[in-house]
This record gives sequence, C-alpha cells and structure tokens, in this order.
Amino acid sequence: MTTSVDQSRRGVLSPDVTAWAQRSDALGKLWIGGSARRARSGGTFEVVDPSTLEVIRAVADGSGEDATKAVDAAAEAFTAWSTAPPRMRSEVLRRAYDLMIAEADRLAALISWENGKSLVDSHSEVTYAAEFFRWFSEEAVRSDGDFVVAPGGGTRSLVTSRAVGVAALVTPWNFPVAMVTRKVAPALAAGCTVVLKPAAETPLSALAVAELLARAGTPAGAVNVVPAVDAPAVVGTLLSDPRVRKLSFTGSTRVGRLLLEQAAQRVLNCSMELGGNAPLIIGPDADLAQAVEGAMVAKFRNGGQACTAANRLYVHESLAPDFLRAFGERVAGLRVGPSRYEGPDVGPLISRAAVRTVTDLVAGALEAGARLAHQADVDPSLAGFFFPPTVLADVPMDAEILEAEIFGPVAPVVTWSDQDELLASVNRGEYGLASYVFSRDLQWAMSIAERLDTGMVGVNRGLVSDPAAPFGGVKQSGLGREGARDGLREFQESQFQSIAWA
Repeated sequence: MTTSVDQSRRGVLSPDVTAWAQRSDALGKLWIGGSARRARSGGTFEVVDPSTLEVIRAVADGSGEDATKAVDAAAEAFTAWSTAPPRMRSEVLRRAYDLMIAEADRLAALISWENGKSLVDSHSEVTYAAEFFRWFSEEAVRSDGDFVVAPGGGTRSLVTSRAVGVAALVTPWNFPVAMVTRKVAPALAAGCTVVLKPAAETPLSALAVAELLARAGTPAGAVNVVPAVDAPAVVGTLLSDPRVRKLSFTGSTRVGRLLLEQAAQRVLNCSMELGGNAPLIIGPDADLAQAVEGAMVAKFRNGGQACTAANRLYVHESLAPDFLRAFGERVAGLRVGPSRYEGPDVGPLISRAAVRTVTDLVAGALEAGARLAHQADVDPSLAGFFFPPTVLADVPMDAEILEAEIFGPVAPVVTWSDQDELLASVNRGEYGLASYVFSRDLQWAMSIAERLDTGMVGVNRGLVSDPAAPFGGVKQSGLGREGARDGLREFQESQFQSIAWA
C-alpha cells in the first residue's frame, strides 16, 4: 500500500516513547478512582510485542475484587458527573481531543508496539479515535427531549433523556485506542461513569487514554480501567453488580452470545458490536483502479484484523482477469515486517493462534479447489507472528473460507456472473456487519446495497467508519449502534412525565 507518510520520522520508537511505555506508573497498573493502583493480588501479566516476541512490560493483573473496587469508584462519581452541566462534560471531551491530537505520534508508536500494526495504520487510528472525543463533545450539549400536548387533552407530556448509570465497557485488541474512545466518549457525554476491561493483549493503549482523560479534567472515578488475563472473572463481576446498568461490548459473536446470556439474568441494557464477514462486490462496469484501491484498504488495513475487513471479494467475470492481475501486483508488493523498526505496510498478526487459524483456512481453501494467485514476501528470519498477504483465486462459492471471519491478510476472490446467485451467496450466514460495492453505475450499486443484509455499505470506497455515522450490524453482528447521535442514545434512557393541565 503506497503512502506519503515520512517513515524516517515515524519508523523507529523514540527513547521517550520507550521510557514512557516501560516505566510510566499509569501504564503499568490498574486505573481506579483517578489514580494508578496495584492489583489487590499483587499479580501482573506480560505484554508482548507481536513483531519480535519481546516483552514490553508487566501490567497489573486485575481480578473480580478489583472490578468491584472500580465499580465503587464509578458509582461514587456518577451523581456528580451525571448532573454536571452538559457544557462542562463537553469541554472535558474537547480537551481530550486536543490532547490526543497533540500526542498522536506517541500514541501511534505505542499502538504499533503492543498491537503490531503499521505506524501508518496506527496514526490513522489515533486520528479516528480522537474524532469520537470531538464529535461527542458536540453531542453532549444536544440531548434530545420533547414537550407535547397529550392527544386527549388535559395533560402535557414531558420526555427527557438521562444517563443510564455505571457502564461496563469491554474492548478488543485490534483497535486498542479507537474502540476505547468510541465507547468512553458517548458514555461520558451522556453522563455515565465507566469501568473498562481492555484486551489483555493491548492494555497499555487503554491505560494511556485513561491517563489522558484525567489530564483533560474527568473527575476521579469517572473513568476506571481494569486490565486482566481472566476476563470472565472481571466481566462476570461487573455484570452481576446491581450498580452496573449498561454493558457495551466489542468482540466475537461467540463471546457476545455468552455475555448476553449473563446480562439477561439482570435484564441489563446491552450494546453489542460483534463479528463480521464483509463481502466486497465488484460490478461489471467498475472503475478498475478505484476497485483495486478500495479492495486494498478494505482488506489489508490493520493486516485484515478488523471486523469490517473485506473477507470475500466477488468480482464479475468480465473484470476478473484484469482485477486479479492489478490487485495481485499490489498485494505482492506489500512490505511486511516489524512496524516499530521498518515502517512496513503490514505487521504481524496478534498471536501464534491467529497464525494457525489463518494458515488452516488457506489450506482448506486450496484443498477445496482455490488457487494461490499472489503472495507477498516475508523474511523467514523474523521472530514475530507474521503471515504473508495472500490472494486466492478461483475460490468455490461454497468454500469454508467464505463463511469464516478470517482476521488476517488473505483475500479470497470469487468470480460471479449471475446477480441472484451472487446475492444469495453474499447474504447467507450469521454475519451482517459491513459490505462494499464498486460500480460506475451508481443506481445499480445502490440497488445492490439495499439488498445486502448488512448494517453498513461502502459504495465505491473501502472504508465505512465515521464518528458522525451509526456503526453497527444486523443479524448476529450486533445490537445497537456506535457513533452519530445513536451512540449517545445507547447510554441514555428516556423518562416520561405526564403533567396535569387545567
């Protein structure tokens, strides 16, 4: 993927970033009640650089007991924060935006170090993440309400919105800053206080956001972070605490189902952003250059480790040879390596298990009749969890890889000719998060988009995420929406007052 970013400036971790990540008190402990604290057990776990397998640092390993202490702090802070003037909450979020933009280089380097994604992707993530602070700083002062004459007369109806309460937030490792701000920003804007359980693979980024929010002016207890290896113990404690009134989770559909079962015991308000298996459809009259560029972004951003990643590419038979040649050349030219040193296009996968999963999916596709058309080079001396960006051609419509969320840099290409058969294939399965359509005929593209069972559609572009737009899926890809006005409403409840009127 070509880029104009100055890699000489951003290609190596500076001593300042290294010292901050390895020695900062805030980045090595739990964040509860506005300060860094040791886990009550005294235990820690290691955060590993997936590019080199080197240990970055040890982080406090939270427990259910620590989660309860975090809820104590959040509950104590809730009344003052939820009743604070909306403008005050707005200004705190705006200061958080300014701080994040000012520290973008440092945060991007931290993301690349613990997550492994390229620095180009990390800088894009920080910019995107900061926008949630800016957007919800503006939404914080625009809470919905209503005042109407009741249809039967004699009364007036007043409807107001108020904060749900203490919110439990659970975030994944693939966007360790953006997934935090996408939840924390609307929660704080609505007046909620939060307890965040970040992924054990990437806790440093979440702790950095908490420390940044403290500098922006969030009161002690408004934001709490409990990193932990034993996620079920921490999250289970949060879900069973009667003071927690909201769960917002981003992760796999499998885990989401389990959490919904637990949340049902308390009829807990839930938002779920779950798995995806995005199709990318290229019509017969698509602009080839635009389609190739869009496919590169939709497939290889973050090394394919995104719920919105294009997992299956459906190319019309008239364009398939030219698309495979142009797309394959781009993929074969991708630079793969440790982003903290070389500034590559694609970094490692997050774990050894992830490499095994992607390897097995490719092997299964080849056994089913697919052909390995193009592949980038990977230095065999690299120690990290690397997998070569790969293009598979002639993939059968019923191949297992087309049903899976690949979460890796593999692009299976299917050739299509019959539109009804295409739509039947695209819409089958449990996922319905994102999809992409490319065509010069905008009417055709939009008619196809309307027939896709997904919550989001990119038309002639490989990105669908925008803080000002509702992000979420249908079917088993989730419940609720993040971003836009919808994101604020996820953390609010309505109260209706019926007023006698002479």
